[in-house]
Amino acid sequence: MKPEVELYDTTLRDGSQGQGVNFSVMDKLRIAEKLDAFGIHYIEGGWPGSNVKDVEFFELARRRAFRNSKLAAFSMTRRKGTPVERDEQMRMLLAAETPVIAIVGKTWLLHVTEVLGTTPDETLAMIADSVKFFKDRRKTVFYDAEHAFDGYKNEPDYSLATWHTAEKAGADGIVLCDTNGGCLPSEVARIVAVAKGKLSAPIGIHTHNDCGLGVANAIAGVEAGATQVQATINGYGERTGNCNLTSVIPVLALKMGRTCVPAKSLPKLRELSHFVDEIANFQPDPRQPWVGVTAFAHKGGMHVHAVGRTHSSYEHINPEAVGNARRVLVSDMSGRSNILMKARELGFQVHADTAELKTILARIKQLESEGIEFEAAEGSLALLIRKHLQHRELPFSVDAYHVSMRSDGDSSVCEATVKVGVKGRSAHTVAEGDGPVNALDGALRLALSKFFPQLEKLKLIDYKVRIIDTATGSAAKTRVLITTSDGKREWGTVGVSENIITASLQALVDSMEYALMSK
Repeated sequence: MKPEVELYDTTLRDGSQGQGVNFSVMDKLRIAEKLDAFGIHYIEGGWPGSNVKDVEFFELARRRAFRNSKLAAFSMTRRKGTPVERDEQMRMLLAAETPVIAIVGKTWLLHVTEVLGTTPDETLAMIADSVKFFKDRRKTVFYDAEHAFDGYKNEPDYSLATWHTAEKAGADGIVLCDTNGGCLPSEVARIVAVAKGKLSAPIGIHTHNDCGLGVANAIAGVEAGATQVQATINGYGERTGNCNLTSVIPVLALKMGRTCVPAKSLPKLRELSHFVDEIANFQPDPRQPWVGVTAFAHKGGMHVHAVGRTHSSYEHINPEAVGNARRVLVSDMSGRSNILMKARELGFQVHADTAELKTILARIKQLESEGIEFEAAEGSLALLIRKHLQHRELPFSVDAYHVSMRSDGDSSVCEATVKVGVKGRSAHTVAEGDGPVNALDGALRLALSKFFPQLEKLKLIDYKVRIIDTATGSAAKTRVLITTSDGKREWGTVGVSENIITASLQALVDSMEYALMSK
């Protein structure tokens, strides 16, 4: 089925221009393969000739078979005063051997005269020559009208002339770009409608997010007649980024009823978002619409109570539709419904009339007032709930510990000693580490692994420290949040104390106790 809206991903080119984004050639290939499997129609691989990495990418990519996507190569129009056949950029673009070519050209007179330093007529010739060069070689050609909206607002007749020139030369689509990201949705809708009325070629929309309107502007463009959206996964891009594909896709499919990707791909949207973040070495944004971990998280007691009865009361879609999940948060703002739903989510058999719920809620509120925060520490929360519901004996105790550091001026060594007790037996171990917490973690795990070998595979993957009461200076309470993994799943635990070592030990102990509880 031909999609109503085509998706053109430019993560590998436009997205890689964002601060902190630095894909290797293999990174780009892995992302391209993932986008292809998801069902994206066009994947812009880069700008051959701009760097060696993109040339290598295209050399490797053409040996791979893409099932759903067509690979695109990007470049400017030919240079001024240079015949298109002799332009090195055009030759390298052709050498990429992609079925699709994206040519970007100037449509704003400001750029024509002040940036390119050429004439309006020469710019039109540059557009026409470049598009025709690739159409004569049977390529699909999209003309990216850079600064289309700013150019139209400044000099509409000239902007229209550039679009008409590209169309007349054979362009398969005219893509209007809000390159500076400064337009409002109403402006985008108005100008796209003008283009739709003046051109026969399909219209595309390419928006940036400088006003926080990248997605809104793309949707406004589609509503006005655009049938292609160019965007990046997770909104990567220069300055504040580009239109975010992980928001545009579900808006098109679930809110507007426009076919864009295969229906079976939508539940994999969150996985795609996290995959690209992982390749880019970014921590996923928890507040990302649709795919973020907090996108369907409920905290207020009234909200949780309502969601427990009818999900649509505080959720605009079913979270599973985009591969996400409902989360109930527990804090000092929680009500009885939060505890009930959270306990069930964690696997406990509880009911609305379970007597312990009131005690658990009171204890949580007390601990939150002391600085404990359970929102990111579900491991510690599960242990608290189990303690009140099941009254089970703790699997181990930490009977003594000592942490020290010594330095000879050039280097330092941290050492931790831990004594644990397990059902009448004990173990006393010592370990060194890069810091006091690392040493403590090593000593504790070494001691406990003698009784619980499964703890050897645990890995501390994140460690955060937050000062709770800054008014007391260095004597302030410290909250430590630890994330632990056993290779299959992750969980968070928390500790609070005026002593950062004590707080860290609390969180470490909880992380290991939770691992044993969940085996």
